[in-house]
Amino acid sequence: MIARRALLGSASVLALPAVVRAQALFTRPVRFVLGFAAGGAGDITVRMLVPHMQAEIGQPIVVDNRPGAGGIISAEAVARAAPDGHTMYLLTTSNMAAPAFYRTMPFDVTKDFAPVGRMVWYDHVIAVNPQLPVNTLAELIAYAKARPGTLNIGSIAVGNAQHLGVELFRAMAGAPMTTVTYRSSPELITALSTGEIQVAGELLAPTLPQVQAGRVKLLAVTAPTRFPTLPDVLTSAESGLPDYIVRSWNAIVFPANTPRPQIEAMNRAIRRALGVPEIRNRLIELGGLPEASSPEELGAMIPNEVAAWGRMAQLAGIEKQ
Repeated sequence: MIARRALLGSASVLALPAVVRAQALFTRPVRFVLGFAAGGAGDITVRMLVPHMQAEIGQPIVVDNRPGAGGIISAEAVARAAPDGHTMYLLTTSNMAAPAFYRTMPFDVTKDFAPVGRMVWYDHVIAVNPQLPVNTLAELIAYAKARPGTLNIGSIAVGNAQHLGVELFRAMAGAPMTTVTYRSSPELITALSTGEIQVAGELLAPTLPQVQAGRVKLLAVTAPTRFPTLPDVLTSAESGLPDYIVRSWNAIVFPANTPRPQIEAMNRAIRRALGVPEIRNRLIELGGLPEASSPEELGAMIPNEVAAWGRMAQLAGIEKQ
C-alpha cells in the first residue's frame, strides 16, 4: 500500500503543469553570469529575456556582469560552481575562440558545462567612420593597401570572437591596418563614431544604433545572407571576400553534472521568452536572429565551433599565448 501511494504521488507530480514543476526545482534566485560589461549584444539580449524566463522558473534571475580576459575568468567561476541549477553562464562564440588564443585554459568548454540551449545568432559587420572616403568593402581594402599602416581597425578584448574576426579580415583581405582593442562594445563604437579609429569589426547589434544615428557607416555583414532589416547592406561574399564568414551566437550553460530536470526547465524558459512576438521582433530590430535549440543540439554544436574557430585562428596567423 505504501509503495502504491508513493507511485501515485510521483505520477501526480509529473501530471502537474510544466511551470509548476519548474518552480519546484529552483528554491532561490539564479545567478546568471556574463563574461563582459553591460551594453553589449549579449547583455542587451539577456536583460530582455530574463523577465520572461524568471516567470517560468518562479525565482529571480540576477544578471552578474563579470568582464575580463575574454570571458575566461567568469566561465571558470561557473564551471567550478555547484551543479545545482542556481548558477548559469552566457556561453558565447568568444568562449569557442578562446582556446585558439591560449596554450592552456583553466577549464574545458566541451566538458565542464552542461548545455541548456542556444538563444540568438548575431551577424558581425565591418563598419567605418563616415568621414572615411569609402563606401564598399572593396574600396576600404584598396584604400588601406594604398596607405599601409595609416588606418586603425578596432575590436574588443584580445581573445574573443570579434577580435579573431578582425584579425581574420586583415589576413584574408591583405589589408595593412593596425588593430586597436577596447574593453567593451560601447567603448569601441564610441571610438569609431568619434574618429579615434577609422574601421571596426563588431557585432551588428551594438553597432546598429550608431548606424541609425548616422555616426557609423556599415560596409558589409559577414554572414552568409544579408540581414533581414538591412537589405541594402552587402555580405562580405558579395563584396569580394567569399570565404570570410564570421557569425556569433549566445547560449546558456550550467556547470557540468547539473541535474537534467533543471536543464529542461531552463530550456523551456528560453523557449518561452523567445516565443514572445514582441521579444522576437525587438531582437531582430537590434540586430539579432532568435533561434532556440535543444540541449543536445547545443552540446553537439560546441566542439564543432571550437574546431571551426581554431581553423580560423590558423588562417589569421594567430599565435597562442
